[in-house]
Amino acid sequence: MCDACGRIRERPGSDVCEHCGAGADGPEEQSRTDPPAVLGGGARRRDRDEEGRARNARPRDGLGRPLPYGAPGVARQPEGVTRTPAEALTEAQRLLDAGMPFHAHEVLEDAWKAAPEAERELWRGLAQLAVGLTHAARGNAAGGTALLDRGAAALAPYAAAAPHGIDVAGLLAWAAELTGRLADGPAAGDGAAGPGPVPAAETAPRLRAGGG
Repeated sequence: MCDACGRIRERPGSDVCEHCGAGADGPEEQSRTDPPAVLGGGARRRDRDEEGRARNARPRDGLGRPLPYGAPGVARQPEGVTRTPAEALTEAQRLLDAGMPFHAHEVLEDAWKAAPEAERELWRGLAQLAVGLTHAARGNAAGGTALLDRGAAALAPYAAAAPHGIDVAGLLAWAAELTGRLADGPAAGDGAAGPGPVPAAETAPRLRAGGG
C-alpha cells in the first residue's frame, strides 16, 4: 500500500507509486530517527527484503503506521505466501478480529496476486475493504470512504454467486454502513474533520457467510 495516497500498489517493486507518483521512500516513510546508513552521495540506502526488493524496514504499529527505527512494532506479514482461498480467508479474518486490518490487507493482497483472472477483482476488493478499515481506524474518514467505495464496487459483481463462501452481500452492507458512519460529521463547533477513529477489532467485518 502506498503510504502517501493509501492506494494498493499494483507494481509493488516499483520505486514510484503508479497512482500518485510518490516515491517508495516518500516523506511519510522517512524520519530523523532513520538509521545513518548512506551511500557515497549522501542519500539514505533503501531498505530491501531478503530477495533484494525495496521494502521499508521501519517497524509498524498494529494499523501499519511507520514507527521510528528501533521501536517495538508489530511484525508485517511475509510477502508472496501461497495459501488456498480458505487459508487466506481464515488468516485475514484472524488479523481483522485482532484489530490489524493493515496486516489482513497484506494477506488478501497476496491472494489477489495469485488468483485466477476471474477472481482477481474479488480479492482486490477484499484487500481494499481492509485498507478502508485501516484508514477509518486511523481517523482518516476521507481515505476510508474512498477505499471502502472502491472495494465495494469491485465486490458487487460477485454478489450473485460468491465463491469460497465469501459473504459478498454482507460485506457490501458492512461497507455501506461504515461509510455512512464516516460521513457523519462531528458535533457542530468541535472543529474535528470527521467522526474520529473507529475501533478496528469491533468494526471488523465477517468475510464468510455464517461467521466463518
